[in-house]
Amino acid sequence: MSLKIQLFENQRIRTAWDEEKEEWYFSIVDVVGVLTDSVDPTAYWRKLKQRLKAEGNETVTNCHGLKMTAPDGKKRLTDVADTEQLLRIIQSIPSPKAEPFKLWLAQVGRERIEETIDPELTIDQIAAEINVSVGYFRRMFKAQYSMSPKKYILNARIVKAKELLIGTSCLSISEIACACGFTNLYHFDRTFKVHTGCSPTEYLQTFGNNF
Repeated sequence: MSLKIQLFENQRIRTAWDEEKEEWYFSIVDVVGVLTDSVDPTAYWRKLKQRLKAEGNETVTNCHGLKMTAPDGKKRLTDVADTEQLLRIIQSIPSPKAEPFKLWLAQVGRERIEETIDPELTIDQIAAEINVSVGYFRRMFKAQYSMSPKKYILNARIVKAKELLIGTSCLSISEIACACGFTNLYHFDRTFKVHTGCSPTEYLQTFGNNF
């Protein structure tokens, strides 16, 4: 389990990445704190948890605890939720920050895209990693970044291709295309030209000599 502090509107949220399950987990108390601005988010969550349990809410029942670093620097057990569970809990918290927070969750998916331009990376896999449906992820992402995740991935692959074209002499254009997730050279050449106005070969000839 890899622990990481992430920021929402400059407020810290403790998170954990489970490599085996390929899921993010979020400290519920931290999320409650940023959504409610409560002076005691732990007490707020305790009361909300009791109410939801009394209502038979299975999401709360399925939440579990992880040891995370508390403000005093000590490792303490804290309730965590995956993305799907968190979205359900947020529905029970009246807050003007609820919608912006949902969009922030889309950023977690965007960062996953930026971490790797793996040829096998797909929208379905990213949505699965943050545990939301593909349709919901697409809507969240487009609302936040004014473009579809597919277009964002394509743009990121072109940027990576440009870096490789002018930054290395040990890879052929075919190998660069493959490294950036394009299934064939024709598709790479055509897409690159649409985005840059020139072919990969022309781009290399124009800019490669300047480096």
